[in-house]
Amino acid sequence: MIHTQRSYGGMCVAPHHLAADAGCDVLKAGGNAVEAMVAAAAAVAVAYPHMNALGGDGFWLIHEPGKPPLAIDACGPAAGLATPDFYAGHASIPERGPLAALTMAGTVGGWHEALAVAADWGQALPLEQLLADAIRHAEQGIAVTRSQQQLTAKHRERLSASPGFSDAFLNAGEAPLEGSRLRQPRLASTLRRLAEAGLDDFYRGELATSMARDLAALGSPLRRDDFNRYRPRRVTPLEVSLDEATLYNLPAPTQGVASLMILALYARLEVAEGESVAHLHGLIEATKRAFILRDHLVTDPERLPAPLQPLLEEAALQREVAQIDMQRALPWPHQALPGDTVWLGCVDSQGRAVSFIQSIFWEFGSGVVLPESGVLWQNRGISFSLDTDSLRGLGPGRKPFHTLNPALARFRDGRTLVYGTMGGEGQPQTQAAVFSRYAFHHQTLQQAVSAPRWLLGRTWGESSTNLKLESRIPDDTVTALRALGHDVEVLPEAFSDSMGHAGGIVHHPDGLIEGAHDPRSDGGAAGC
Repeated sequence: MIHTQRSYGGMCVAPHHLAADAGCDVLKAGGNAVEAMVAAAAAVAVAYPHMNALGGDGFWLIHEPGKPPLAIDACGPAAGLATPDFYAGHASIPERGPLAALTMAGTVGGWHEALAVAADWGQALPLEQLLADAIRHAEQGIAVTRSQQQLTAKHRERLSASPGFSDAFLNAGEAPLEGSRLRQPRLASTLRRLAEAGLDDFYRGELATSMARDLAALGSPLRRDDFNRYRPRRVTPLEVSLDEATLYNLPAPTQGVASLMILALYARLEVAEGESVAHLHGLIEATKRAFILRDHLVTDPERLPAPLQPLLEEAALQREVAQIDMQRALPWPHQALPGDTVWLGCVDSQGRAVSFIQSIFWEFGSGVVLPESGVLWQNRGISFSLDTDSLRGLGPGRKPFHTLNPALARFRDGRTLVYGTMGGEGQPQTQAAVFSRYAFHHQTLQQAVSAPRWLLGRTWGESSTNLKLESRIPDDTVTALRALGHDVEVLPEAFSDSMGHAGGIVHHPDGLIEGAHDPRSDGGAAGC
């Protein structure tokens, strides 16, 4: 049994324990929540390379007591050369390789912008100190995790065709074994360069020149001008009010609106008992309503067909909740997208809180590892369509649809909760499971994270539309869900990676901090 971790000096939660420890070390050194998050984000990019990298995107929710939360969109847009004509002869954008590396990597820019936000909080720690653990782990090596071994083996044949992948992540052409040492010396040099020259070097310095040169030589549409033009953006979060709390999430191009809508609809169903058939059915049906609207509306923020915040107002929510039948499941033909990500959370002793998510989209992203820098590049751009009439049609400078969406809640009693998960389409569903269990049905935070979960849609490496349940869900609940019309598949695992790697941290008004990490991951909740 994993118990909720508690402390008063700060807490970091991450899906890899080295990242949680890196963040906690910064808090112990007097750093703030943002600085600790940058340290954890850099460390997890080294320790969990199959899930995220410097060549990916990120999104931030930052809360300072007494002030409204602030959001940072660190999503990179499509290259200036990324047009349907560039992909002439392709029915769709290739999923792996240099042509899949078509959007700028925003995550390092997000670190830079978040540190600028935190600059008003007092004396800053040097960047060298924040990146020290990541550099050390890249130089000395990490112990390969079970999920890295399994996912490398599963996708080895396709990924080994991507330039640089085999040299960086295979051992004599095979997946490295769990527990074996993986060194990343080129990535260590890149992190050291960032520590010395500053994070902006990634976009406007020698590092930018190197990466742009490598990407162009490999056949990607990204060029130096794309690096130079990139800027992260501070944006206003979406929000929705419940009786218990106000919830916050990211606006377009993320699916944050869906995460908020699921919980707002479920709250209006007034389900009394947690872990009941009504609990699961209500959240699943709310997910369907939210996903239908999401897929009709969410795209590049400059191309939205309608504003998203009105979807979270009372009249719109009542229209949607009226469409939910608690006695029958809505047929579900929706085709889900895969995605792999990490969520990290941090709260410092002053109650400043960060909910952060970082991703390269699919496992190992595009698979392209740049020769000079050792940076693995994302394939987020494959969510664009080559159909120019599509809501998510490819175009220069456009932002791709993002499954990423970190979450934050401010309770009426003064508590602040940061929570989230990896898992592509499963992110809003897992967020709903964790929050509903903790806030509505009064489970402890660790119980809410550990309890059996479900996923409407795809598992890793498989696109399917049925409802998947962990094997710990009781047989009578499974039978009842089938009777309601759900197409149920019970997975063999009691704790399945398919359900994502969730976590959360609660800051209480008296200074108590509680943290929970997912037993499905290699993570930890490190208290200070």
